[in-house]
Amino acid sequence: MPKRIVVIWFRHLTTDWFVIRQPALKDMPFVLAAPERGRMVVTAANALAEANGIETGMVVADARAVFPSLQVIENKPELGGKLLHALAVWCIRYTPIAAVDPPNGLILDVTGCAHLWGGEHDYLKDIVLKLQSAGYDVRIAMADTVGAAWAVCRYGQGSPIVETGRQADALLSLSPAALRLEPDTIQRMQKLGLYQIRSFIGMPRSVLRRRFGQLLLDRLDQALGPMNEIIDPVQPAEPYQERLPCLEPIVTATGIKIALQKLLETLCQRLASEGKGLRTAIFRGYRMDGEIEQIDIVTNGPSCHVSHLFKLFELKIPTIEPALGIELFMLEAPVVEDIDPVQETLWKTGRGNEDTGLLELLDRLAGRAGMQAIRRYLPDEHYWPERSVKIAASLLEKPQTTWRTDRLRPVHLLPQPERIETSEVLPDYPPILFRYKGKVHKIRRSDGPERIEREWWLEGGLHRDYYCLEDESGARYWVFRLGHYGEKKPEWFIHGFFA
Repeated sequence: MPKRIVVIWFRHLTTDWFVIRQPALKDMPFVLAAPERGRMVVTAANALAEANGIETGMVVADARAVFPSLQVIENKPELGGKLLHALAVWCIRYTPIAAVDPPNGLILDVTGCAHLWGGEHDYLKDIVLKLQSAGYDVRIAMADTVGAAWAVCRYGQGSPIVETGRQADALLSLSPAALRLEPDTIQRMQKLGLYQIRSFIGMPRSVLRRRFGQLLLDRLDQALGPMNEIIDPVQPAEPYQERLPCLEPIVTATGIKIALQKLLETLCQRLASEGKGLRTAIFRGYRMDGEIEQIDIVTNGPSCHVSHLFKLFELKIPTIEPALGIELFMLEAPVVEDIDPVQETLWKTGRGNEDTGLLELLDRLAGRAGMQAIRRYLPDEHYWPERSVKIAASLLEKPQTTWRTDRLRPVHLLPQPERIETSEVLPDYPPILFRYKGKVHKIRRSDGPERIEREWWLEGGLHRDYYCLEDESGARYWVFRLGHYGEKKPEWFIHGFFA
């Protein structure tokens, strides 16, 4: 598939922004100005000011001498850059690769995108109409290279679409300035009578290099195709992404579900063909008013099962606000993993039904309560109780050791032991009662002690003597004494609760 590039030129970027926010300026010649070497200099002029002879770079005093009623507005230094970045992000609805081209342009890599809008002509028309309706004066062009699209966008007089492989034909009648050359190079070319690219494009490269430098040759190669030009997008493109533009804006939940179903089918088919499944997915809806609605899901294991993933998204569809309507839907999978072929057959056969049901249950619980509400624990190779368990990264993680079953352990282990007050009959005996969180527990039965030494290779400290205590109500607790009895009474702690 040939590469296709779109270049957008905002002819009055910053002044258009002021008109959008202050409509009274629409029919009024005005400029933006900033101090420079003690003088106020014009940094941008709107179309009406330019029609009256005002140009960027003029001193404001001279501009007012030419046009006395000229309105002057203080320039915002960072405005142009911020506007271009915001517009590039907005253009992501048309292509995943959108880059800023300072000071007043955008570059879009639209390879494989135009057919979603019915063809290149309709694609460009949709972009231009949207930007013009927002209040921006734009020109646009499409070609195989950035250089050719840039040249036609700013200097072309004919069709904005350069057919594949026809860059040279589109450039011949244009000024050398269309090649993005330095001003002094352009002046030297004009002195030699080289007013069009056709005047020198056929000259020997050694002659052009000697007279005008290597930059001219590089710009020619970038425009004609031999030299590739790198595009730095404002947002990295996701490799697993699908788009669905709408003929009419979607405003109903049913329409949103249909769009989601189609995108899931396309994306999952692609993932399955590559032996992968998604772990996270983001579903976006681009509204007519420029806002973006977004919902996302996280799975406990890689999956490309359409119906299961649809159910996870379906829980969140009611949170989408279509407003005036959604014109484009996008589904992307930022995190994918290789999928086990055996695991995928669980969705298609009766084998392993319990595992499949567990995955479905966990994913749906995560969709309602959030992934942070679900934990899976595995045994860890430590004697110290609070270190003897760890959180599993996923359901597929295998334990490195087995759960200890030769000793009684509580079903609820506190993350850290908590201090309790105790009373004992004799030293080295278990407590006859203890106070925990303001409540006194009288002990009816006890079992122990079980001594657990501290892991000296990790840290120093006293050992613990653990007891299982049962109070008068039948509740059982796992408590321990820290160290031996000595000159002073040792400390006691509660560490867990039995069923």
